[in-house]
Amino acid sequence: MINLQDIRYVRLGTRDLEGAIEFATKVIGLQLVAREGKSVYFRSDKVAVRGDTRDHTLVYFEGDPTDHTIGFDLKDHRDFDAVGAALDNGGYRTRLAGRDECDQRRAKGVIQSQDPTGNKIEIVARPYHTGVRTFPSRDAGITHFSHIGLNSSDPVRDEKFWTQLCSARVSDWLGDAPLLRIGTAHHSIAIFPYPQPGVQHINHQVEDVDDLMKSYYFLKERGVKIAWGPGRHPLSTAVMLYFYGPDRMVYEYSCGVKHIMPEDEATYRPRQFAPELTSFCMWGAVPDFPSMQAAISASKPALKAV
Repeated sequence: MINLQDIRYVRLGTRDLEGAIEFATKVIGLQLVAREGKSVYFRSDKVAVRGDTRDHTLVYFEGDPTDHTIGFDLKDHRDFDAVGAALDNGGYRTRLAGRDECDQRRAKGVIQSQDPTGNKIEIVARPYHTGVRTFPSRDAGITHFSHIGLNSSDPVRDEKFWTQLCSARVSDWLGDAPLLRIGTAHHSIAIFPYPQPGVQHINHQVEDVDDLMKSYYFLKERGVKIAWGPGRHPLSTAVMLYFYGPDRMVYEYSCGVKHIMPEDEATYRPRQFAPELTSFCMWGAVPDFPSMQAAISASKPALKAV
């Protein structure tokens, strides 16, 4: 078992690095903390103890816009050597990152691999923190980078990878799509059916619904395309707003997410939600981006002749 601590970062390729910087800072509200060669680093965490701030949570680099990588850190860095063996024994090819690549990831060690769909993942040991607090570029109310939606060619198969080989736990199912938690938040990874690998969406938590609605009008005024919402997810209880970013990556603000605390783990049981639109949004908001539309379509049962 690979004992994960949390999702750490996302790395995204882009053909327009300057445009990505502009959007990440002036629209999303992230802090640009470093620019090195053809890569730029952004920070988002607001923490009680300044030294708990992740060095970065998002990287854009010049490259293929379909090139996405998700980083995870380990609960115990001493397990690092065992991670490669566990992946290799499971039939997943691994690669130990070199010193320069580790420096780029801001970590002491990085193992690179893929999940069964082909999504690129990195397991990092001793990732860097910083004593410099996050200073947002606009007041979007962001508290932290929280989770990703992940494409899957077979959600049932990929659920086994994340729960049997890694330490993720199923919080709920939406049709066959599992929502998986690593820490206490309802989900760190939401797996949705889609034929191509890649990150489906990137979530940042905001403080409250006022921040979310303020951003809704902010985005509308600036002509940013809304992908979904405002709405509320019945699974996680979160109020949400999705919108398009560079290279048609979808970003999400949400607040009020459900937490499953350690004292609840022994008795918590995942729930099965019916494959219908109101299971995606209890207010009835309809998504306007292809991968989520595909997820809803894939969840619908076939009509039977009567």
